[in-house]
Amino acid sequence: MPHAIRQLLKNKLAVFGLAMIAVFAGAALVAPLVSPHPPHEQFFDGLTLQGAPLPPNAKFLLGTDLLGRDLLSRLLYGARTSLIIGIAANGAALFIGAVLGIVAGYAQGWVGAVIMRFTDLMMAFPALLLAIALAAIFAPSLWIVALVIALVNWVQVARVIYSQTVSLTAREYIEAVRSIGAAWPRILFFHILPHLWPTLLVWGTLGIATTVLLEATLSFLGIGVRPPTPSWGGIIYESQSYFLDAPWLVFFPGVCIMFLSLSFNLVGDALRDALDPTQRGRG
Repeated sequence: MPHAIRQLLKNKLAVFGLAMIAVFAGAALVAPLVSPHPPHEQFFDGLTLQGAPLPPNAKFLLGTDLLGRDLLSRLLYGARTSLIIGIAANGAALFIGAVLGIVAGYAQGWVGAVIMRFTDLMMAFPALLLAIALAAIFAPSLWIVALVIALVNWVQVARVIYSQTVSLTAREYIEAVRSIGAAWPRILFFHILPHLWPTLLVWGTLGIATTVLLEATLSFLGIGVRPPTPSWGGIIYESQSYFLDAPWLVFFPGVCIMFLSLSFNLVGDALRDALDPTQRGRG
């Protein structure tokens, strides 16, 4: 692992990604301290005489939204929403996928067949449509959206972990451990799981980028995190009628979504290369 960290830090794009993640995480943590205005406060001077949002100016550095709220403050608090959902939803998806994949790969037989056929069934549904259906069933909130995304994203993790577990189970050292009478929990936790950590780490990093994009998509469609909780996708959704008259309402949250997703993708790709040299150079 120290060698992998050194390899990661030698990658300039990975360092850039880590720096951007640190900036977004720092902004989310200290949002109450650095936010110039409360995110929900509507200013009387935050709109033009015609009731339109204000462009960036000295008081509102990134302009205001259609209700006269400071856009910069809402973006800072929106970083919290994206990171909380990204980490929580992706962590839950990793846990579900890893447990089901390991159990199916080690048990095999009818247990593995049932689990993997269910996984194939879930993969047959388009992820976005399935997320929309689940979000329509449950009352959207920050944690419900995280749960919905986790229930959509675990299938890819389960498939990858299943394949690797089947390969590891067939190796000679596992047969040797079985022959001396080791119980299956010991085999799974001490002889198989340690070999899966690099894959889980890479998928965990790359999955956050996917989760952030999916949360923004759900919020843009109006079935994500409910107002007044700030959300980057929600800001774009609320500003649909002002795309041409107030482009900053779309541009700034869009840039935040793009850079946060790009940063996790860069770090995930670098981690893959550092932990698995055979994958170097592959897209």
